[in-house]
Amino acid sequence: MSRSGADLALLLLGGFRTLVDAATAELADRGYEDVRPVHDFAIRAIADGADSASELARRLSITKQSAAKTITVLQERGYIARDTDPRDARRKRLQVTELGFDVLRQGETIFEELRDQWARRIGAAELESIERHLTALVGAQPVRFDTPAWIARDMGEPA
Repeated sequence: MSRSGADLALLLLGGFRTLVDAATAELADRGYEDVRPVHDFAIRAIADGADSASELARRLSITKQSAAKTITVLQERGYIARDTDPRDARRKRLQVTELGFDVLRQGETIFEELRDQWARRIGAAELESIERHLTALVGAQPVRFDTPAWIARDMGEPA
């Protein structure tokens, strides 16, 4: 059976959605009922150096207003904190709290468990084959949210 290109895109998106939905549900079962995928992306970006609303907005390709709302939610829930910049007392830096790092670790553990479930369903060799093929098609670099792959390539950066 031959699928269209759109079918392939939807199938890949469906795989992503299936894993993310299962991970979100499992996080809730483990006591993190308030975590959504966007929170994970934001916490990771902050841990990776996005220490302001502007920088978070750029890395996630969202508006500064959306970044500010996400920051407020994450701060209220204890996943991040605003600290005074030691180089500029007027500036507040975003930092991931221990609770924030804990939710990231829990999420990573859950995704490993989900990967193991998929390996049991279709076989470890099949799953590894899918991963190899996807890596050949999309590259080994992590997905960037701040720049579409075609722009990053034009700028000489990894996609």
